[in-house]
Order: sequence, then structure tokens, then C-alpha cells
Amino acid sequence: MTAILEAHALGMRYGRRQALTDCTLNIPPGHVVGLVGPNGAGKSTLLKLACGLLSPSSGSIRVLGNAPGSRPEQLARVGFLAQDAPVYPQLSVADHLRLGAHLNPRWDQDFAERRVAQLDLDPAQKAGKLSGGQRAQLALTVAAGKRPELLLLDEPVASLDPLARREFLKHLMESVADNDTSVVLSSHLISDLERVCDYLIVLVSSRVRLAGEVDQITAAHHRIVCTRRDPDTLPAGLEVVSAEHTDRQSTFVVRTDAPLPVGDWAAESLSMEDLVLTYMETAATVRPARQDSEVTR
Repeated sequence: MTAILEAHALGMRYGRRQALTDCTLNIPPGHVVGLVGPNGAGKSTLLKLACGLLSPSSGSIRVLGNAPGSRPEQLARVGFLAQDAPVYPQLSVADHLRLGAHLNPRWDQDFAERRVAQLDLDPAQKAGKLSGGQRAQLALTVAAGKRPELLLLDEPVASLDPLARREFLKHLMESVADNDTSVVLSSHLISDLERVCDYLIVLVSSRVRLAGEVDQITAAHHRIVCTRRDPDTLPAGLEVVSAEHTDRQSTFVVRTDAPLPVGDWAAESLSMEDLVLTYMETAATVRPARQDSEVTR
């Protein structure tokens, strides 16, 4: 199967600042991918490279088997919703649908009109008069209405209240199910991603720290609590991701591809949020994590 996004040693530099470093990914189709990391980690840069708005400084990237933005046919296969959910303030909702139909050869007018009705948007309303949440929903309608094979979303719910975020994600998942669309969704709201994503990429300090299917990477990580001990005394095969110590107790987050061995500790699984925060907090000391080809071996 052709990867929806394949990158090898991908790098992007803005002047003297390195925005993305040695990024290697191979994301299979059919996933809703959560892309997480702190501000400045390189999330927006990766998405802009994937849709062809930027050209890499080093390395290579292919999207759906082709160079991003290389041909009109390639552009038609990828939808992109930028972080500020851009719309044209002077155009009405209906004008946006007409523009979408004019610019996109795969445009689905029935889908777009149905979604506008579901959202209770007035087709005659100027986009500049819509609320922030309504503008985000309109922008998603236009992005999804082109019927892309891959939909790239950069912080689409950042401006939405909790109810609007839930509605946005509901409509997103309906679109994914109806059209067999793969999605890469960047967000700081890990709890939202946890509800919809089955693949995870963690970017910290411009580098990929973790990538793979959510079920597999969460199953491979454990938090263990024991009497204070040095990490080197843990059984072989346990990769220590983080370590915290008090006078009497040690807490480790460990990774192993094999079942966790029995030991003199209490063990528990980690949620996606626990896992993401652990890798973000320890980014300065952990090496770049194994990619999904290693996770799934």
C-alpha cells in the first residue's frame, strides 16, 4: 500500500532556525493521525511541506506516492485547513461553495450543501460575520468538499468551545467514514485526539520522538513504581523513557516490545496523554524514538 506520507531525513530551516530535523516517517493509509507537540516543534512546518506550500531544505517527502503539490492532480487529492481556518470575509457561505466547485475537479456540492444545512449556516451570510467556530466549520466544509484522499488539519479546533469542538470532530469523523479519507490532525488538545486518532506522531524540538499506531505504542509502554533503584538495575529489554526518584521510591516509564516481566514493582498502563507528556518532558534526554516500522515488528 502506498503511504499517505513518507519522509526520509526531512529537514526545514528558516534562516538560522531549524524548524524540522531529520524527520523520517512512513504513515500507512486509512488512519486518523494525531500530530502533537509543543509550540515551535515543527507541526505546522510538516503539514505545509506535505501540502506543497513549502519545499524542504534537506531530505525528501512524498504524499500519496508523489511529490507534494507537483501537479494539479496531486493538489486535488490533498485537502489542507490552515491553523487560522482561513475564509474570505466578504464572500458569503454560498460563495465559498461556488468557489470550491470552481477550483476543485472532485468537488461534491451535495455534501457541502448538506453539511452547511446540518451546521445551520445561512448560505447568504458573509463569512466575516460568522463566529470563530462557524468560520472553522465552513473552512472544514470546503476542505472536505473537495473529496481529498488525505486531509491535513492544522490546529482546527483551537478557537472552538468544547461543544463546538465535539461537533467539529463528529462531522470530521463522518466525512472520514463516508469518503474513506485519511487524516493528519495537529492539535494541542490531546483529550480530543484520544477520541478520534488511531495513529500518533509526537514532535518535540523539531524531531520525531514517537510514531506508530496508538494501540501498539500504548501497549508497549508501562509506568512502574518501586523502591528507589538505579535504572541500570532494571531487567534487560526495558528501555527507560523517563525516571523520577524520591528518597525511597523510583518511578519509571519504560518501553518494551515483549510482555512486561514480573518484578518487585507496581505497574500500570499509560493513556495517550500520559505518553505524549512523558515524551515532551524528557525530550532533552531521550533519543529519537523508533518509527512505526520498528514498533510493529
